[in-house]
Amino acid sequence: MPPPAAATPSAAPSPAPGGTGRRPVNPFLSQDPSQKARRLARALISDMVVYHPAKRREGIRDGTLKQLFEEEIKKSWEEYSEQVGRDVAESSSHFRDALNEILADGKQIF
Repeated sequence: MPPPAAATPSAAPSPAPGGTGRRPVNPFLSQDPSQKARRLARALISDMVVYHPAKRREGIRDGTLKQLFEEEIKKSWEEYSEQVGRDVAESSSHFRDALNEILADGKQIF
């Protein structure tokens, strides 16, 4: 029995815009540890904002973000460190940058 039609190769992929013949690189497939760490930090902090919007508004309004999100920040830091490695986590500012940019709405709080 022949393989399904979807499994057989078809035409070659079309070249990227600009005629270079190369496909654009998907940043989510990047193997660069720094890019991966930055992306993960931003995703973890964005989740805090999505899951706790009222708490975030209160923290920004009252200047209590650090205290209100202390537990979430600890859990996210542990997840971040585990996934990117302690060395990368501690030698870069990606996590802190994401906290300030995303959670603190651009203010330098962390």
